[in-house]
Amino acid sequence: MTVATHPLVARARLLADDLLAPHAERVDQAGVPVSHVEAVKRSGLLGVGAPAEYGGAAAPAAVARRTAEILAGACCSTWFVTTQHYTPVKLLAASGLPVRERLLRPLASGELLAGIAYAHVRAFPRVPVRAVPERGGWRFDGTVPWYTGWGLNDVMLLAGVTDAAEVVFAFAEAREQPGLRPSPPMRLAALTASRTVSLRLEGLWLPGKAVVLRTPQKEFAVVDRPRNTNASPAVFGVADAALALLDGVPEAEETARSLRTRLDETRERAYALWDHPVPHERIEERLALKTRSYDLMRAATTAAVVAGGGRSLDLGSRAQRLFREGMFLLVQGQTAEVRRAHLGHLGD
Repeated sequence: MTVATHPLVARARLLADDLLAPHAERVDQAGVPVSHVEAVKRSGLLGVGAPAEYGGAAAPAAVARRTAEILAGACCSTWFVTTQHYTPVKLLAASGLPVRERLLRPLASGELLAGIAYAHVRAFPRVPVRAVPERGGWRFDGTVPWYTGWGLNDVMLLAGVTDAAEVVFAFAEAREQPGLRPSPPMRLAALTASRTVSLRLEGLWLPGKAVVLRTPQKEFAVVDRPRNTNASPAVFGVADAALALLDGVPEAEETARSLRTRLDETRERAYALWDHPVPHERIEERLALKTRSYDLMRAATTAAVVAGGGRSLDLGSRAQRLFREGMFLLVQGQTAEVRRAHLGHLGD
């Protein structure tokens, strides 16, 4: 079975063509509806890489990347809400703690959708959220600057850093509760539809059985680094969707052909590094391909806007939506290392 013929790729394409893409401009303005999330849950895509014995598909990484491209290209807001789910599933699958048996099956099967509240850990030695042992569990205090999918997620993976520089990951219900208060939804230039808020934590207590991982911050940083230095499948998905808008535009044929060739070559090289057996090696090459993918996405979405002319200024324009989604992807998951590499590349 190839990636192209995998059942989950077919389901992703069907979902994209029948539901996500036809409604993407409306969702962009009105917000990701519960019905979109329920459709993704039913599709089986939330368990793409999860263990089969827990109800997942245990599909290869290449299948997960292809489905991400398809969903992001169809409706980046829906993709962004649902892509939060995969890190919690991966952590649970690797964990030997009791929370695995409680949550892995409902997350792998799509019964529940998880969100993440841990990107702030990358700000270390600044500690936006502090974790303190208390009463057989953990108390969390501080502010989670960004949390996506509020009102759509069932559970969240929350992280805080202890005074001993240990990162504590634990699951909480994704709802307002004592010690946890969300901000109003953020108004963003792109992906406002993703229901992104900040979370104020004032003594949120979680029991010890909610913990999925405790690890030194230095070890977390090593494992986390490839997540941000690798090119994102969503970037390729949005670029592909933008280039599709050039089909049938005679004056854009050569531009589209050239960009597709370069995009495919960059994707192949970037994904080869995704599959490299040592994920924290060849970082400079990973960053170079990441910034190149940004260049090509930016060129593709710009070409779609130019080809659309004045119509592209309408908020209902697909080209304009993809252009703004591309802007979002330039900074999504950005670390100081990625920012330096990107700015350095832009100045060359």
